[in-house]
Amino acid sequence: MANYKPDLSCQSKFIPVDFTQQIIPGTFEYALSHIVDNHLDLTPFDEWYNNDNGGAAAYPPSVMLKIVLFGYSRGLVSSRRIANACETNITFMSLSGDVQPHYTSIAHFVANMKDKIEPLFTQVLMICDREGLIGRNMFAIDGCKIRSNASKEWSGTFDELERKQAKLRRASQRILERHQAQDSLGEDEVTHDLKQKAKLDKSAEKITEYLATHQEKTGSKGKPVKSNITDPDSAKMTTSKGTIQGYNGIAINDDKHQIILQAQVWGSVGEQQTLAPAVTQLKQQLDKLTTEKQPNKHTIKFTADSGFNSEANLEFMAQSGFDSYIADNQFRKRNPLFKASETYETEQEKRRLKRSNGKPRLFTSIDFHYDEATQTCHCPAGNEMWLSGININSHNQQYTRFCGYLKDCKICPLQQQCMRKLPKDRGRQVQFKRDESRKKLSYGAKMKIKIDSPIGRRQYSKRLGAIEPVFGNITVNKGMNKFTLRGQDKVNTQWQMYCLVHNIEKLRNSLH
Repeated sequence: MANYKPDLSCQSKFIPVDFTQQIIPGTFEYALSHIVDNHLDLTPFDEWYNNDNGGAAAYPPSVMLKIVLFGYSRGLVSSRRIANACETNITFMSLSGDVQPHYTSIAHFVANMKDKIEPLFTQVLMICDREGLIGRNMFAIDGCKIRSNASKEWSGTFDELERKQAKLRRASQRILERHQAQDSLGEDEVTHDLKQKAKLDKSAEKITEYLATHQEKTGSKGKPVKSNITDPDSAKMTTSKGTIQGYNGIAINDDKHQIILQAQVWGSVGEQQTLAPAVTQLKQQLDKLTTEKQPNKHTIKFTADSGFNSEANLEFMAQSGFDSYIADNQFRKRNPLFKASETYETEQEKRRLKRSNGKPRLFTSIDFHYDEATQTCHCPAGNEMWLSGININSHNQQYTRFCGYLKDCKICPLQQQCMRKLPKDRGRQVQFKRDESRKKLSYGAKMKIKIDSPIGRRQYSKRLGAIEPVFGNITVNKGMNKFTLRGQDKVNTQWQMYCLVHNIEKLRNSLH
C-alpha cells in the first residue's frame, strides 16, 4: 500500500517574511512599484494634507496608488476587497509596506482623484513613448458600455417619474386603507405592512426630492430624455446583452502596441457627440509627449466605426489633419467581401460604372477638402497641398490653384483615381472658382468614396484588431464589468485608472 506524506495546506505556519523579496522582477507588481516610486511625480497629492504640526500621519499616496492599481489588475474593484487583501495577501502587504488602510480611506482616495489622474496618465504615456511603444501610424477610437452603480428601474423622463411617484403613493394609501378596514390583522402582518408602507413612502419622497432639485434633460433634438435618480450622469444603453444603466467608456489607442492615449466616459450623450472632444484631447496629449521626430499629423491615420459617423464629425475630421476612415452603416453592404453586397447596387452606381466602363472614377475638385477662408486644401488621401496660384484667369473665370507635393503623389495609394499619368515633375493640380458658389460633395459622400476604395477598405480593416482587444483586456481579463462609483467625474477617474493599468501592463510586457 502506498505511503504518502500528509497534506498540511490547511494549517497555519509562522515564517519570517522579507517584503523586498516578494516583488519579483518581471511581474506586473514589480513594474507598477518601479514606475510609481521612480517615474511619477506625486507631489500634487501633498496639498490634500496639512498635518505636519499635528494629527495622525497620512497614508503615502504612492502606497494608495500601488494597492488600488494592483487591485484593479487582479479584478478587485471594491475598496473593501482591496482593504482585506492588504491584511491577508502577501503581495499587497509588500506593495503597501505592511500598512492596512481602511476601506473608507481607499474609497476616499479614488473618489477624489479627479484632478490628479490626468497628469499621472500623461506621465505613464511619456514613459511608453520613450520606450518606443507609440507608433503614431494609426489611431482607433471606440466605446465600451459598462454598467453603473445604479438601477435602470430608477430611470425615466420627468413625466414617467411623476407617474411612478403617484403609483407609489397609491400603493402606500392602499396599505393604510386595508389596515383601517381590517382590525383583525395579526401583529406580524401589521409589522410587515408598515415596513412595506415606509419603503414605498421613502421611494416616493426620493422621486419628489429629485424632481424638485434637478432640471429635465433634453436630447439633441430638444426632446426630454430619461434621467436616473441614483446616478443622474448615467444613461440607459442598449448592448448585445440587453439594456443596461451605465456609461460608455471611450478610448483612443495606437495600433503599434495598443497603448491607450485618451480615455473618458460619457453618460447621457450619443456616441457621435464624443468624437470631437476625444480627438481634441488626443491632440493635446500628443503635444505633451516628447519625441525627437514628430511625424506630420496628416500622415497619421484615424479609424472609427459607424457609430461615430455624422456629417458634422466628418467635417471636423477633414479639418483635423488626420487621414480618417470612418465607416457608415451601409459600408458592409457595399463591400464585395460580404455576400449581402452581391445583390446591393443602386441605380446611381450602375450609371457610374456604365459611364466609366467599370474603371474607378477619377477625382474632381469636389473630392478635395478646400477651405476658402484659410486658403488651405487637402487631397482625398489627406495630404496637404501647397497654394500655387491666386486669381488665375482661365476662360473668363478666376481660380485659386493648389498643387500636391511630388513626394506625396509618387507613393499615394489613390494615385490611379487621381492622375491619368504617373507623376514625374509635379504632383496633382486642382483649382477652384473664386467668389462663386460651387457644387460641393458632402463629407459623407466623400468618405464613402474614400472608404470604398481598396486602400480605404484595407486601412479600415485594421480598426478591429487595434481597439477591440483593449476592451477585452479591461472588461474580461481585469474584470471591469461594472463601475462602483457614481457621478461622471468619479466614474471617469475609475475608467482612466483601468486604462492606466492596461498601459503599465503593456510597458511590463515590452520590457520583460
